[in-house]
Amino acid sequence: MADLEFSRLVEFYERIEATSSRLAMTDLLVALFKRTPAEVIDKLVYLTRGTLGPDYEAPELGVAEKLAMRAVALALGVGARDVEAAYKRLGDVGSAAEELMKRSKPASILEFLGGGAEQRPLTVGEVYDALLKIARASGPGAQDTKITTLAGLLKRASPREARYLLRMVTGKLRLGVADMTILDALALAFGGSRSARPVIERAFNVRPDLGYIARVLAERGLEGVKEIRITVGVPVKPMLAERLSEPGEILAKLGGSCLAEFKYDGERVQAHKRGDEVLLFSRRLENITGHYPDVVEMVREHVRAGEAIVEGEIVAINPDTGEMLPFQELMHRRRKYEVEEAMERYPVSVYLFDILYVDGESLIDLPLPERRRRLEEVVEEGERFALARSKVVRSPEELMSFFEEAVAEGCEGIMCKSLGSDSIYQMGARGWLWIKFKRDYRYEMTDTVDLVVVGAFHGRGKRAGTYGALLMAAYSPEEDAFKTVCKVGSGFSDEDLLQLPKLLEPYRIEHRHPRVVSKMEADVWFVPAVVLEIIGSEITLSPMHTCALGRVRPDAGLAIRFPRFTGRYRFDKGPEDATTEEELVEMYKRQRKVAVPRAPAGEAA
Repeated sequence: MADLEFSRLVEFYERIEATSSRLAMTDLLVALFKRTPAEVIDKLVYLTRGTLGPDYEAPELGVAEKLAMRAVALALGVGARDVEAAYKRLGDVGSAAEELMKRSKPASILEFLGGGAEQRPLTVGEVYDALLKIARASGPGAQDTKITTLAGLLKRASPREARYLLRMVTGKLRLGVADMTILDALALAFGGSRSARPVIERAFNVRPDLGYIARVLAERGLEGVKEIRITVGVPVKPMLAERLSEPGEILAKLGGSCLAEFKYDGERVQAHKRGDEVLLFSRRLENITGHYPDVVEMVREHVRAGEAIVEGEIVAINPDTGEMLPFQELMHRRRKYEVEEAMERYPVSVYLFDILYVDGESLIDLPLPERRRRLEEVVEEGERFALARSKVVRSPEELMSFFEEAVAEGCEGIMCKSLGSDSIYQMGARGWLWIKFKRDYRYEMTDTVDLVVVGAFHGRGKRAGTYGALLMAAYSPEEDAFKTVCKVGSGFSDEDLLQLPKLLEPYRIEHRHPRVVSKMEADVWFVPAVVLEIIGSEITLSPMHTCALGRVRPDAGLAIRFPRFTGRYRFDKGPEDATTEEELVEMYKRQRKVAVPRAPAGEAA
């Protein structure tokens, strides 16, 4: 089987790591993909993402720094204290191994590797297969297997190969390469131009597996990618919604009428059923089947189809009264252990609102009224498994009345959905076919937004030793970038302040991330990953922030005034699911009643 020497991949990683330009990064990826044999391009893409597969089924490596340092000591024949000292000084186990290998005498290394015999160079396929073996090791001898397998790789690695091997295995590769950048590079490498991007992106929305898509492209080109279809067991990218706060404006956007649905305060779930087999996926496409054995049983019992993909919301309920509980209560179900106990203490109900596939037929291109009819045909409702409460409304008064009914029942608000002939299921897209009308938006003083932590500032006084404030950013889908919108230091409890450094440490990097656009210089920078819910008094103009820079005034962006953490960690959301730059522009427009031009798709805001 054709393969690629790992040293070639490392050369590209060094060049990618050295640039903060997304265009340069894309060009490097294009060159890399063109040089990679089709047989291993899927493995190369996974390694570049820092995973061993697609998000919905990638195994975790489970290698902490201490275990990695033991492998380094074993591979180099040095003392554990020597490795630990280098690690403490450099702050990176990969850099520590590289330095130790460079310091070792060439003769002694050759002797250690087998009497001076020439070593066969590592390949991408070998590295991937070894890391997969490490990830899958389990049982009593798992730790020894992980250490010896990793040490075996390190014995054959050059110093710089060792640096990247150890960053991969400890989950700290941090090249700054996002999925959207990989899609652009695949379009250029195998489609000839960026015009191929929509075809590839649609395939990615149907099957969010960049390694698989890269291999199909390398072997069969764009025609092969066009044949990728929705498949039971493989989650599709969820459809997203815009937000508005006035019933009249919502109905105007949706053509005068809409399907209004209760917006439940729970965890969004995509349930896949094939016979008796049921898989559950979160909004972030994580496999959450193990957390909800009761939901699995409900889907088996109430979804009357051989094969189906349905979407809904899992909501925590009070076992004594049946009343819905806030989202935070549901997080008790996110356990690896004592699942049965958690299921008894924190029971749930399921409310379905869409169907994407049934018995061999994809429904994503059907309008919503037809999908809703098919959902009603397939689902047999029960006490804790039902369709989301909904109503067709045709006036602002009806919409407001239904909204108040939803809030009184314990919901966040309502979802307003288009009933038009174009009301398809837009995978991975945020559009005006779905509009959120949430309880928070009725308050004059505050709106809640979901923002991404991109930096931090050291605390002083009582906050010495932790972070005093976090730099928060909104997401720009057009630029695939995160733009700063506020610096938040309020709303954190003492426990929050104690845990924040630990929570953010896995994402800490030495410089501003390539996807972060900031005028401010943080004390600490992070990979955009952690999403927090933030509340503020109003959205204002600011020369210090880059969100919507130049959209309202040439020298100013948008900022949130008096921001405060609500206490809600949005672990259910990925960074790309955060509040968008365009949403903040729309919120500012409604707040200020000013006309702000909408940026054309694909152009910088």
